[in-house]
Amino acid sequence: MPDARLGEVGKAFVVLRSGHALAEPDVLAWCRERLANYKVPRTVEFRAGLPRNPAGKPLKRVLREESR
Repeated sequence: MPDARLGEVGKAFVVLRSGHALAEPDVLAWCRERLANYKVPRTVEFRAGLPRNPAGKPLKRVLREESR
């Protein structure tokens, strides 16, 4: 995501398995425990699925364009 101070900051896209529940603070707390501060996402977006290419890889470019 664009950021005025840092230029760009991270955003997590989370796809939940059916029957599971999770909140943004839970994801951020998990990341803070395991990642360096500059790698912790600033926001979390829950989605039904991720856009993928024919090989099955997530399309990061599409996610960046949808976030702006």
